[in-house]
Amino acid sequence: MNALLKVTGMAKAYGGNQVLASVDFEVRPGEIIGVIGPNGSGKSTLLNAISGFTPIDRGEVLLQGRPLQGMPAHRIVEQGLARTFQLPSMPDKMTVMEVLLAASTTAHGFWGSLLGSRANREAERAGRARAEQLLDELLLRKVRDNAAAALSGGQKKLLSVACALMGKPQLLMLDEPTAGVHPNLRRDMIQTLQHLNRQGLALMIVEHDMHFIRDLCHRCIVLDRGQIVAVCTPAELSSNEQVLEAYLGRGTRHPKEAIA
Repeated sequence: MNALLKVTGMAKAYGGNQVLASVDFEVRPGEIIGVIGPNGSGKSTLLNAISGFTPIDRGEVLLQGRPLQGMPAHRIVEQGLARTFQLPSMPDKMTVMEVLLAASTTAHGFWGSLLGSRANREAERAGRARAEQLLDELLLRKVRDNAAAALSGGQKKLLSVACALMGKPQLLMLDEPTAGVHPNLRRDMIQTLQHLNRQGLALMIVEHDMHFIRDLCHRCIVLDRGQIVAVCTPAELSSNEQVLEAYLGRGTRHPKEAIA
């Protein structure tokens, strides 16, 4: 099966700090990949580099064979790759529905949304229909008209996922989606992401919650000191020597407990 996303030889340094060093991996269509590793291993930098928020020093990033490196973040979204952030920020004076509709302008352009052509009116109707669909799928219907900034932390994360999905990406990357989220909402989030995956969406998830990773992911990429030290299934994590060494080497006294 051809790769949906292929990263080859990716390197990124900040001054003398080599954050990523010759990173190679693939994400297949419809796959859910977990990205794990000790703090400071380069996980968020990897997502930033792939999604165009951080320029890379070397390497190649291909989405369905098309190069993404050097492309600005908004163009990468147009190519079919979207992402969320660990701490989503929502506008103070917009409702949940308004935030979703604003996100839909990436599909047809801000200026186009202001013009009264038939094509733009149809695009606006399609955007509203998509937003209504995502309100249901991401369990946000009851807060549709609430101020986005007043949502709980977990609801803000669901809204950020909904915004990323407005453009119907092929690959969605999530940066610590469960951090600060109530356990009940974590269960809902797993079911929602599984539903989206069954519809064909591929996912790449940076996460520290190993229960979340085990329940959701098909494969795991383990980073340590900017390098991939293991690629395995979630079930193999606790017995993989490279994974245990990565956690032990970063000061974890009981590495098996860290990934249990």
